[in-house]
Amino acid sequence: MTSLQTVTGAPVTGEDSGTPVDGDARRTRVDVHHHYTAPEWIDWAEKNDVVRREKLPPWTRWDVDSALALMDGAGIRTSVLTVAMLGRLQEPKARKESARVALQAASDLVRSHPDRFAFYTPVFLDSPELSLWSVGHGMDDLGAVGVSARTSVRGVYLGHPSQDAILAELDERSAVISTHPMEVPGGNAELDGVPPFVCDFLMDTTRAALSLIINGTLDRYPNLTFILPHGGGFLPYIASRLEVFSQHVSPKVDPARVRDYLHRFYYDTAGPMSPSATPSLLSAVGPSRILYGSDWPPTPSHLVTQVTAPALDSDPALDAHQRRCINRDNAHRLLPALAAGGSRSS
Repeated sequence: MTSLQTVTGAPVTGEDSGTPVDGDARRTRVDVHHHYTAPEWIDWAEKNDVVRREKLPPWTRWDVDSALALMDGAGIRTSVLTVAMLGRLQEPKARKESARVALQAASDLVRSHPDRFAFYTPVFLDSPELSLWSVGHGMDDLGAVGVSARTSVRGVYLGHPSQDAILAELDERSAVISTHPMEVPGGNAELDGVPPFVCDFLMDTTRAALSLIINGTLDRYPNLTFILPHGGGFLPYIASRLEVFSQHVSPKVDPARVRDYLHRFYYDTAGPMSPSATPSLLSAVGPSRILYGSDWPPTPSHLVTQVTAPALDSDPALDAHQRRCINRDNAHRLLPALAAGGSRSS
């Protein structure tokens, strides 16, 4: 078993007087930001000329042994998988089959490791029909604990009225929606030499959150809960700016409601969340809205175990109770099935 000192660099005796060694959940984290490219999906996609295995980025070479090793090394008890399908399929039948293969693989993995994995079923912002099938099949038949959605697809952001059929169904289910940027509108407008995940992904997340606010999505669908990746992009840090300039956006936003809207979101720590950023995020939303996220495997294992997880555990802005909320308790409250562990398979 990996020791607490190996995971965090901290002594195994605990950090606060009277605090149990795992009292801040550094060995029982829930990771809400884990990218899963099913090996079964890669096999299917290569067979159907959707992708070429050797052309895929290294982080798509997911395998269960590496995942469990990373989780044990970082003190992660449960990872919630975002199911990746990398091919840009448009033909409806092939697109549905692609999703079916990936979801079945995720379900089989959870069934074989019920206390270590859970998964989100994807929704497709440009296809209400496929999304409704995925929600029903993924959540009702296969046991997904929530859904995943891109922040934008071809320049149309999450919260656009064209997605109302999807969002209405999810609202009926009081669904948790984990969001993530993937393609940045403008493409070639990126700064030369700066990969989009360094800066542009954060802006895309911010734009999606603003879209949900100004389009009235959060008001029309009060039962939805959204997880914003990477600390919410820039949203927590421009809250005051949005209040001041609320009458300059269209539709206008009531400045008195901006802080309420911020509390409709959860914010994961993937990134990592630096000590300089933590006070701003805590001030904007408090520790009850922050979740642990590894962003593995795009963030390599050694960075998760040696940099990002220890940075969270040694962050001077957090006390042991706040770390426990971020590492585990907030996720268990948001996604109660995770606290049940192995009972998900029954």
